[in-house]
Amino acid sequence: MTTRSDMTLEWHLRDVVAEAVVDATVDAAVTAVLRHMHSGRSRQRRGGRELVRLLEEARGAAAAAGEWQVVRLVQDAIEYAEGRILRPDFEDRYRLFGDGQRRESHTGFLGGTMKAMHQWLVDSGREFLADRPDAGVEEFLEHFRAQGEDAMFLQAPEERPGRYVIPRGQAETTLWLERIIRSRRVDIEDPAAQARRIAASPEALALLAADDQGLLLLQAAELRRRAVRLKELRTVVQDGAATEADLQRALDGQYWIFGGRFVGEAAQRRLVPGDELDIPLIRGDGALHVVELKRAMSLKSPLVKRHRNAWVPAAQVNEAFGQAINYLTGLDENRERIRTELGIETRRASALVLVGHPALHPDVPEEEINEALRTFNSHIARVEVLTYKELLDNAERSLAGDSPV
Repeated sequence: MTTRSDMTLEWHLRDVVAEAVVDATVDAAVTAVLRHMHSGRSRQRRGGRELVRLLEEARGAAAAAGEWQVVRLVQDAIEYAEGRILRPDFEDRYRLFGDGQRRESHTGFLGGTMKAMHQWLVDSGREFLADRPDAGVEEFLEHFRAQGEDAMFLQAPEERPGRYVIPRGQAETTLWLERIIRSRRVDIEDPAAQARRIAASPEALALLAADDQGLLLLQAAELRRRAVRLKELRTVVQDGAATEADLQRALDGQYWIFGGRFVGEAAQRRLVPGDELDIPLIRGDGALHVVELKRAMSLKSPLVKRHRNAWVPAAQVNEAFGQAINYLTGLDENRERIRTELGIETRRASALVLVGHPALHPDVPEEEINEALRTFNSHIARVEVLTYKELLDNAERSLAGDSPV
């Protein structure tokens, strides 16, 4: 996905966000974003993942300072940079041009579009009635409803320059695909977008039509994507120099790895002043689940130690466990504000600590390490501790169980 960095975003940050900032730390974070945008060698503004990361840091700084108006403004900037807010809407929402007046060009464009649309409706209506003079009102309206749905799949044929085609019945096919996708356990990140893409491909549709349930191709593609990402993540985990930041980047957007009870990730990582969560997951019941990342193969101290003829978690595990408990305590103390301002339920929040790898202890059987952590987990209520290897092995078994072949 291309990150947008343009004059509109710069004006929003400089003239809207910066004016609303009070705290010096937040101001420095916003300034860092603007500095990045102008750090390129050419006159073009720099974007990329670094722009989004800096915007997220500014949002986090504003949340830590309690400047919730700035949090909202920066969140809009992130969504604009990622293409989730269109430029006309963004400019109009914040009156970025024209001394606070609504842009006449937008009004004129919208008016011209509506005029053309109504003219098309008149011409299409006359054509329909010429073919179906006995049609009733409901049939007439249904004709336009179906055409409106199909208009989402407008095509521009290469062999007919300047002309556009609305394929009839495409919307109904896409809706069928989307319902099929949503009805299965395989998590397609954007079912509607995938359905539109496939519906526009005759080859893909032919393959789907040949399958009894119309989903085999999608399952295989999604499972293959997951397998590739899992392999990439395992490489990072086994890297003796990988830091917590490296592990977090490798896990970014891969919440399926943590199991089927999660429906997504929370947009906000800094929910409590002073604490920034590594991966905030949302469970199926709407409650928060915190994933705390520690090092894997680059862990500086032992994962387990010998105690009375048994292996038990060492200090590093207990320290990570204590940190997770502190996070949960802070979430409990701020649950009303978090629910009101961010819409996230933290009353029943839980946590997962990922730490270490059995390969750190070649002299200790892997099963004994796992058993030591399982025993530790059985005596605590809201926090679970796993090695990275056990997490990845569980995810790999899950992929094998979901295989469509």
